[in-house]
Amino acid sequence: MGHIWSAYIRETYPPSTKFHASDVPDMSGKVVLVTGANSGIGKETARVLLTKNAKVYVACRDKAKGENAIRDLKESTGQEACFLQLNLANLKSIKASGEEFLQREPVLHVLFNNARVLPWLVVSSSTHMSLTGVMAPPIEMLTDDGYDLQFGTNVLSHFYFTKIVMPALLAGTTQSPDGTARIVNTASNAHWFGSLDYNTFKDSPARKQKSVKNLYGQSKMGNILFAAEVAKRYGNRGIVSTALNPGGIKTELGRYHGSFSKMISSMIFHDLYAGTTAEGANLNGKYLVPWARIGNTHADAQDPQQASELWNWLEDQVKDL
Repeated sequence: MGHIWSAYIRETYPPSTKFHASDVPDMSGKVVLVTGANSGIGKETARVLLTKNAKVYVACRDKAKGENAIRDLKESTGQEACFLQLNLANLKSIKASGEEFLQREPVLHVLFNNARVLPWLVVSSSTHMSLTGVMAPPIEMLTDDGYDLQFGTNVLSHFYFTKIVMPALLAGTTQSPDGTARIVNTASNAHWFGSLDYNTFKDSPARKQKSVKNLYGQSKMGNILFAAEVAKRYGNRGIVSTALNPGGIKTELGRYHGSFSKMISSMIFHDLYAGTTAEGANLNGKYLVPWARIGNTHADAQDPQQASELWNWLEDQVKDL
């Protein structure tokens, strides 16, 4: 247990970054999709990408919030993002959204699987971004399809959306100078305290005995295993799949004395590093930690058998949709 806490602390208190938003290369001609881009880290990722001339899709559930975010992004960057309605709590809605995207864009260069349900923090969207700390979601909350809200949204839904838009990502590899398309999956250092319990993926007595933090850690373990399996299955076809810990939000708030914008700018460094830079092309299967460093994961997250078994379970959940 001591080495786990040591690794957790190293991720929570990182050294200063050597990679900055200004280091993101020009993205002219690149199509990028960011889930959960109506607020928080996703929105700031979209903002930087727009300043680098990418065509950016803001994918989120709430149309009004998405359109408000797009207006705000245009005011600050002069560039207009595109909206894609994406409800990650409903698998049929995900299928419709993915198919709509393929009709609009035959090529996708970068997918940021960023949207997630947090057990202790909700990032709320407004004209001025704010952080509201709450103990959420309640254990009773499930996806529309009956899955644990955190595992269903953070893992299964992003798996399904990625599966649907994979043809566009593969097309993106043929149009990139380095022959890659990138998938950046937001995980967390909470995975150090999570392990997969298939009896809790859907509502069950076993699930109700877990705390929401345990369920969150499990979902973050799932994110890393999913990213690793994508890397294994598609790496030889030009897909570069990474997982990352975006940083400790509460810790960063304390470090920067309540400055939300400065904290967020630090947190997006390594998702942009993985998703946009020449160096990122060599990160397939890697786990990144603050800020823009290759890190280590729990041993379970490096287990190819667990990754393969999870992939098979995920495939089974969507095979009849």
